[in-house]
Amino acid sequence: MIARWLLGGILAFAGVAHLTSQRLEFQAQVPGWFPLDTDVVVLVSGVVELALGAALIALGRHRVLVGVIVAVFFVVIFPGNIAQWVDGVDAFGLDTDSKRFTRLLFQPVLVAWALWATGASGLARRRR
Repeated sequence: MIARWLLGGILAFAGVAHLTSQRLEFQAQVPGWFPLDTDVVVLVSGVVELALGAALIALGRHRVLVGVIVAVFFVVIFPGNIAQWVDGVDAFGLDTDSKRFTRLLFQPVLVAWALWATGASGLARRRR
């Protein structure tokens, strides 16, 4: 439960940052090829992160479903992290290719954390 709440808090904090103090940093992570306005993407993703964070904390009864949704969210936003590395975009102190590449390694950790902390990682085993 603590790991789920911690991840929920991190997502909620990131959601608030999307909408306020780090809005420009998050805009820098939106790939140039993405067909929507970068500010709209940042605002929408911030609201989504707030909702997912709140769901992780408050919806313990539905934690497995929420965990799967959060994991999918982390996968969906991964192309932005890849684009930041490939395009050499500085944001969040990631000002070298090696730092941006290292950041990529943490996305699978977030996916695994979402699945593990919610019990969703055992979903495939239970279906067999």
